[in-house]
Amino acid sequence: GWTCRDDCQYDCMWLTVRLYQRGGHRVPQFHGKWPFRRFLCFQEPASALASFLNGLASLVMLRRYRAAVPPSAPTYGTCTAFAGVSLNAWFWSTVFHTRDTALTEKLDYFCASAAVLHSVYLCCVRTLGLQRPALISIFRAFLLLFLTCHISYLSLVRFDYGYNLAANAALGMLTVGWWLRWCLGHGRRLPHVWKCAAAVLLLQALALLELLDFPPLLWVLDAHALWHIGTIPLNVLFYSFLMDDSLYLLKANSDLLKVD
Repeated sequence: GWTCRDDCQYDCMWLTVRLYQRGGHRVPQFHGKWPFRRFLCFQEPASALASFLNGLASLVMLRRYRAAVPPSAPTYGTCTAFAGVSLNAWFWSTVFHTRDTALTEKLDYFCASAAVLHSVYLCCVRTLGLQRPALISIFRAFLLLFLTCHISYLSLVRFDYGYNLAANAALGMLTVGWWLRWCLGHGRRLPHVWKCAAAVLLLQALALLELLDFPPLLWVLDAHALWHIGTIPLNVLFYSFLMDDSLYLLKANSDLLKVD
């Protein structure tokens, strides 16, 4: 998919980098991105591979979840939907880091926002929705409206990188705080809750890598790639929590029916 014009831009970028280095200047960014050495068709090899491995980890854990948890579990549908949205986000992240175009960039950003919003929804379902189904319906409608407005603004008004980052960061902080508050309240009663707390805390710590700004090591490995690499085991940990928690809810629901 690399055109003659794309190759020309790529070669000119590296010519510029060499001239900057020869003059003792800092390596420049091009259109807001560091220069990367492409490998075959992969524009950002490390980030593309890490995104693919995150998607693979999500797929493997989804299969394990579906093998261990019956569909009658109260949160089965929400958890499998979360996995589907996450898989879609990692797919487009892989595509975007393989080939950066206006279309793949938008698909990566929009699908990532959908995954962030679904993580908020999953948290709400687990902590509030099982006892208040009407509330969760209203909350789901609000999140869908927010996602529609978010995508419409970025597509039709202005593709604002700062706004997109701030919106996703705020939603991420909300989810982390929400999960941690719930974990602190249920940690003694539910032994598997530590997996959720560890996953969200480590995810937040890894997100700080996005604040680092340095030229890629060996022109391949930058802070964004390191962030994606770090999230691979966190996928496994969080899905393990979802599996344990769904089985716990299934047993608790079964015990309640027996009592009734």
